[in-house]
Amino acid sequence: MYARVIIDITHEKLDKVFEYSIPPELDGVLRTGMEVIVPFGRGNRQTSGYIVGFTEKPDYAPDHIKEILQIADGRRAIESKLVTLAAWMKENYGGTMIQALKTVLPIKKKGKLLKKRLVCLLLDEDEGKKQLDFYMNKNQKARARLLAGLLDQPRQEYELITKKLHVPASVIRTLEEQGVLSVEEQQAFRSPWSLHMADQRRNRHEIVLSPEQRQAADLFIKDYDQGKYGTYLLYGVTGSGKTEVYMEMISHVVAKGCQAIVLIPEIALTYQTVLRFYGRFGDRVSILNSRLSPGERSDQMERVGRGEVDVMIGPRSALFTPFSNLGLIVIDEEHETAYKSEQVPRYHARETAVMRGRLEGASVVLGSATPSLEAFCRCEKGEYTCLTLANRVAKKELAAVYTVDMREELRRGNRSVLSDRLSELITDRLQKGQQIMLFLNRRGYAGFVSCRSCGYVVKCSHCDVSLSAHKNGRLVCHYCGYEEPAVKECPSCGSPYIGGFKMGTEAIEDLIKRRFPQAGVLRMDMDTTRTKDGHEKILSAFANGEADILIGTQMIVKGHDFPNVTLVGVLAADMSLYTDDYRAAERTFALLTQAAGRAGRGRKRGEVVIQTYSPEHYSIACAARQDYEGFYEEEMRYRRLMGYPPAAELLAVLVTGEDEEHLNTAAGYLKEFARRAGGDRGLQIIGPASPFVGKVSDVYRRVIYLKSRDYQLLITVKNYMEQYIEINKGFQTLRVQFDFNPLNIF
Repeated sequence: MYARVIIDITHEKLDKVFEYSIPPELDGVLRTGMEVIVPFGRGNRQTSGYIVGFTEKPDYAPDHIKEILQIADGRRAIESKLVTLAAWMKENYGGTMIQALKTVLPIKKKGKLLKKRLVCLLLDEDEGKKQLDFYMNKNQKARARLLAGLLDQPRQEYELITKKLHVPASVIRTLEEQGVLSVEEQQAFRSPWSLHMADQRRNRHEIVLSPEQRQAADLFIKDYDQGKYGTYLLYGVTGSGKTEVYMEMISHVVAKGCQAIVLIPEIALTYQTVLRFYGRFGDRVSILNSRLSPGERSDQMERVGRGEVDVMIGPRSALFTPFSNLGLIVIDEEHETAYKSEQVPRYHARETAVMRGRLEGASVVLGSATPSLEAFCRCEKGEYTCLTLANRVAKKELAAVYTVDMREELRRGNRSVLSDRLSELITDRLQKGQQIMLFLNRRGYAGFVSCRSCGYVVKCSHCDVSLSAHKNGRLVCHYCGYEEPAVKECPSCGSPYIGGFKMGTEAIEDLIKRRFPQAGVLRMDMDTTRTKDGHEKILSAFANGEADILIGTQMIVKGHDFPNVTLVGVLAADMSLYTDDYRAAERTFALLTQAAGRAGRGRKRGEVVIQTYSPEHYSIACAARQDYEGFYEEEMRYRRLMGYPPAAELLAVLVTGEDEEHLNTAAGYLKEFARRAGGDRGLQIIGPASPFVGKVSDVYRRVIYLKSRDYQLLITVKNYMEQYIEINKGFQTLRVQFDFNPLNIF
């Protein structure tokens, strides 16, 4: 047998498999995924590599194959499963094996070790009291103060004694020399949060599950105890208590000696999520996210390796936490686009979690009030088990939702971004001392063009998506490349009030402060949350009642629980509805439903105002009714008609290069090759076309879309295309990326 080894994932140029013979002492010991030390290069320098497979028939002459030297020290068997997962990701999402390995096995950057000193009493109680009397009689106050403190608590932190008891270091050394105490040094771990979690632990109160919650948890527990590790969709309305069900499931898994991973879509959700989980599981909970320092991240991985963590919470990358006995993966708000990686390999955390669960014998629970069409479709097919929470906890009512037609507001002379009804309700809530959230449904510049008089949106006649306004005065479809001149009057009603909505959160903040000077206002967007604990500061201030109104983008309407919020205003529901994306209606429905779910989570019933120019659109009408099933049926009809996921599979191929003419030629060849590779198996090819941004930093971009009902066919064509690109010199100056079922337009 020969081992197939990939060398040192820090070097992209070594992204190929090398074969090594297995020495007798390692025969039967090596496993896929193990890290080994091997001789490499002409000088046979020792380097590390990962075993990615075995073969009995090497590609090279056995005489020229070198031998594995040893297994790398300190490596755990868990890496074997993660390397297998990396191989699956490479096959299903494209990219190189090194890119996949870097994703699941991040380069280990050891942070500076943090040490703490402990002062430990060496005397028993009787001896200690005698020594204390001696110090008191001799009027040695500092020594007496130190010994009295240690008699109360025999092990204390060195810095705490010097600062709190005001004992100088010289006194500690003296008592150490006298054999009264010892000073020990041990590794300390940096806390990944700045919150006082211990208070949350002390204030913990037992949660009594509702009958619906108990039924969902019990079904999972029954399957788990029988060894049925499957995938579940916890589908519950906003405020139905999904988090309590997660914690009940995790508690059962942890009691069995296993660990759990909880994925959240955004760092903004970490604050409240960690508070709740810490209240249940104490310091056996940890977090991972991009805001951690290298030292904090290293410390948490060290704690995981020592078995000191049972629950890891974090965004997408936390999925690859190297737990040795993983039992459960929870993906909260599974419909969120943040679970799709924008870096190669462009994996989706949902499918990748399901595969990791299969490899490790773990269950996966997806949770959402507005499940992705993919997840709900798999429930219909019986691939996932659906657990339903149809009611809010404590039988609280869903918020009352009012849809305001902004076209009517304009006709009545109201040109403000605030409708009359929303203004009246804000005034009412401020008088009652209740809180308000104002949500602007946008990110950056809104590219679509709409009429404020009649709500007409300029669309592509070929693709049924909105055309995007470009600075050159053209309207462009980023699916098929269709273009037309920008319009100055509405083609439907002739109104001159046609254009893009350009107001951002900062402008809204200024408007609110002028209109309601008595209100305390906080703004939460990318600009105000750039610092490490920016999200936490804003959310904790709002939760503590330090502001009356919270203004923000999508991050304020996802999963937060503020009992005093009784009014939510959606200022521009159309902003996500008419983007050039086939998922626009799904995203809009989810955002509006999630926004509505933030109101009335306490004792008072909430109200929601949705301001829109398209009140008749099914995504907005269904969101106002909180009708997911109605929306699902309507949207799936559109997906089946247009051949979009989950009714069909979609592969986007992005080609970039500095020479536009060469890029166009190469993209044309690639399209023709894909057509031949697909044969007569029903592969549909669109493009190449210019994506949303056709050039970035003097690098031109083209995209080709491949559609098929057979996902495996797309993988096969992708594999052929990768081989074609590898052997064709014309692609050496170009970069090609693959994205299966993309959530974002390139």
